[in-house]
Amino acid sequence: MNTHPLNAWYAAAYDVEVQRQLTSRTVANQKMVLYRQLDGQVVALEDACWHRLLPLSMGRLDGDELVCGYHGLVYNAQGQCTHMPSQETINPSACVRAYPVAEKHRFVWVWPGDPLLADPALIPDLHWNHDPAWAADGKLITVACDYRLVLDNLMDLTHETFVHGSSIGNREVAEAPFVTTHGDRFATVTRWMENIEPPPFWASQLYQARGYRGKVDRWQIIRFEAPCTVTIDVGVAPAGSGAPQGDRSQGVNGFVLNTISPQTDTTCHYFWAFARNYCLTEQRLTHQLREGVAGIFREDEAVLEAQQQAINARPGHRFYNLNIDAGAMWARKLIDRLVAAETPDDPQRRVIPLRSVA
Repeated sequence: MNTHPLNAWYAAAYDVEVQRQLTSRTVANQKMVLYRQLDGQVVALEDACWHRLLPLSMGRLDGDELVCGYHGLVYNAQGQCTHMPSQETINPSACVRAYPVAEKHRFVWVWPGDPLLADPALIPDLHWNHDPAWAADGKLITVACDYRLVLDNLMDLTHETFVHGSSIGNREVAEAPFVTTHGDRFATVTRWMENIEPPPFWASQLYQARGYRGKVDRWQIIRFEAPCTVTIDVGVAPAGSGAPQGDRSQGVNGFVLNTISPQTDTTCHYFWAFARNYCLTEQRLTHQLREGVAGIFREDEAVLEAQQQAINARPGHRFYNLNIDAGAMWARKLIDRLVAAETPDDPQRRVIPLRSVA
């Protein structure tokens, strides 16, 4: 059984990564080659030539078509072979799979499952990444761990106290009460920390944007959207200024945007961005925040990869759960439901077309 559903949109690249050259990427254990057509539209094809399975990413573009680098077979954007060397007749079965693809929120999304179910309305909401009311930037990390470990990490932020104590963590994160809610597709963890000393990162942001030093009210509102996207509404405001009641005007607000695409069963692509609603025209700050958050996530990366290595060394080990794991447990339950819905009683009846001549 898969650990991830196939009928879902997964981020395959930042939009700026896909240009007029061939880019290879593996998503949900499926090797793909991505490129832009002359009109700017993105194409995602199976990265294996029909003839001898050479990765098509080793070929070249000729206009909007892809030429295999081994024997020169030519494929169009729909994956159909349009030319075979040394013969006039083209075998009608000569095609590679073309994946549904969409661009939204500065990401290129692919659908590795049944193409008839690929509804763009199901693309997760990450609008902060391009909304003019917010300034945002981020990066891609390829992490050597099961993508669900990243989700566990994001759904339980008590680890900030211990992993990120020099930047965003303090003891109140681990000690503050929280509320977990869930639905059919979403799970939310809400934590408020009132009248506390801010950690170094937020103390700096609040002083730079508002000129305030002192105790704060801090919030973390984590929202999981199945199967692999987490948005975290974060920020601080001067203590007693009304933030818990809804008035954040005197504070600083950020959104940590995360969408994690399984690469293989034990590796994943972790796309993240940090968006803010203050000092919007300061490009220097945007760069500083991107690099600072990247440093924080490198600390997570080290923990997650060490955790995966320990799991590999103990096959069959079952985790114990604490109260703080409530959000992560619901996220995994929602993922499991999506996977189960794609798995008929008879596994041989589970057919997703790998190649299409349409």
